[in-house]
Amino acid sequence: MGWLIEKYTQIALKYCINPYSRRLAGVILCWGLILGTGGFSWSIVYAGNLLHPLLGLAIQSIALASCFAGRSLRQASEAVLAETATGNLTAARAKLRMYVGRDTDKLTIPDIYRAIFETITENAIDGVMAPLFYAIVGILMMPNVGAVPLAMAYKAASTLDSMVGYRREPYTDLGWCSAKSEDVLTWLPCRLAVLTLSIISGKPLTVWQLCWRDAIHDPSPNSGWSECAYAAALGVQVGGINYYHGQVQEKPLLGDPIQPITPRIIQQALGLTRHSFLLWVGLASLASILLMAT
Repeated sequence: MGWLIEKYTQIALKYCINPYSRRLAGVILCWGLILGTGGFSWSIVYAGNLLHPLLGLAIQSIALASCFAGRSLRQASEAVLAETATGNLTAARAKLRMYVGRDTDKLTIPDIYRAIFETITENAIDGVMAPLFYAIVGILMMPNVGAVPLAMAYKAASTLDSMVGYRREPYTDLGWCSAKSEDVLTWLPCRLAVLTLSIISGKPLTVWQLCWRDAIHDPSPNSGWSECAYAAALGVQVGGINYYHGQVQEKPLLGDPIQPITPRIIQQALGLTRHSFLLWVGLASLASILLMAT
């Protein structure tokens, strides 16, 4: 997906001069990749099932595993935390730079912890829970299609947003459709994930009160809700000032600073994502069994 997006973007930026042509090129890129990925995934699974059911199952398992970023989020955070534990700020900043867009050269240890927390809680939705949501929809609503096509189609939308869905040039017009489409596709699974987090954290009222107080001020319709839900559940505060390419960017504060962000808090956030994932899988399995029984 990344290779196709990169090559298409190079051509579009070269030959599409005005904003209207770039927006049209962006629409073609966005929905061409989303629908194309879904259709191609369906074809691969269908062909595998024709050859042998076990081959089809193996293809689906591998494809679904590639949709979920839970393990990579944990590994990335632990790699940075390992450096902060030894006091090696230079190495911690360098490793963090691989996973975040903000400038890391001058970050203190508390800043690094906040960056890790914000990254894993934002990406918990589009990297874990939203692909799972669409996989479950595929299984329950379209059993003949299965989980893979919808999950992979969403993954295409998420990849597009991360590569071209920016409000700065040269992506303002080319990435507009990708950013908006990902926002729409993520809206429902994000709210369901917030509901899940509020329940398993044992703080449903607190989570929703703080989300309605703070998350609505975030420029993103989804990442603010995700970050705020985790912050409210764990009693920390995120947001504030970050630097991107030397330019200051201030995001609204989310949650209350009841306690500082620490490695233990980060591990608890990862645990909340893991528990939410397992709960959804369990409920989907139960629903699938009930549907088969009827």
